[in-house]
Amino acid sequence: MRQLLQSKGSSDLAAVAPVAEDNAVSALPDVPQKLADIVEEHAAAADFHEVSAPSKLENKVADLQADLEAAKADPHVKEYMQKIRYFEGVFEDDYFISPEEFKLVKQTLARMSRVQRTVGHGNFNLISFDQMVKYGRNFSQVGEFTKVELDYLEQLFFADAHTYGFYGEKVMSGLTQRIPSKELLKVPKTGHFLFKGKSLAFYEKLRKGVGDDIVLTSGIRGTVKQMYLFLSKVAQADGNMSKASRSLAPPGYSYHAVGDFDVGKVGFGYRNFTEDFAETDVYKKLQDLGFLTLRYTDDNKFGVRYEPWHIQVV
Repeated sequence: MRQLLQSKGSSDLAAVAPVAEDNAVSALPDVPQKLADIVEEHAAAADFHEVSAPSKLENKVADLQADLEAAKADPHVKEYMQKIRYFEGVFEDDYFISPEEFKLVKQTLARMSRVQRTVGHGNFNLISFDQMVKYGRNFSQVGEFTKVELDYLEQLFFADAHTYGFYGEKVMSGLTQRIPSKELLKVPKTGHFLFKGKSLAFYEKLRKGVGDDIVLTSGIRGTVKQMYLFLSKVAQADGNMSKASRSLAPPGYSYHAVGDFDVGKVGFGYRNFTEDFAETDVYKKLQDLGFLTLRYTDDNKFGVRYEPWHIQVV
């Protein structure tokens, strides 16, 4: 069933079309849930020795494929799917910031980068907004954040990300929200942290099942780190906020702040953050063992690229 969904569902929906409207996302069929319902119903029928169960299963799968074909014919869906499949592209209704704002982004990024060098990459994942401001005020190598820079970061956090095409929910309610250090554990040889409890237990389960080839590539990321990563994407995209949000959740919207994490294959480098990871033995073991619940599937409704490395925990 998984192969049927991946081979037919993915290829059927990958059509090229213009840009989507905001309500396009709701038109996508909830394929995984429908498929799960079909299989569950078929199993129940088989348990009661219903002779027609196999043919009913075939009919249900045919109905599912019909839904996919209908989605293919819907221009809104085609437009939306094009964006997340060709996430590095530039689309007609992409949201660009002004040249003045772009200059401010680069200026603010430079100061945040100096904070990161001062506190270290691992600690920068965890510091709060207030702590970042204090580092700027107290360390001459950083320099105090200006009112314009701080106002801009506040505006970025409270902005509605739907404006530039990100459809996920906000998981961090406050700009100055802190991550309690007593709830964290630094994972050896990774430089990253995980929440004790569910996140840490799940990562240990993955390590036990897959072996030493799997590695934590990104754990907890607080608001400051997510701001830094997002603005870096905006700078790389020449001010295209929509393009940035197709690759990275805007600050306040990242599940890395509440429990999700990324994994990769040891020695695979930057390719762990590309679709190439889905071809590795590590990914295939995760699939075979039934450990994979991805946050951003190849038909996700968040407006984000496919991320086979991002493990959904919460």
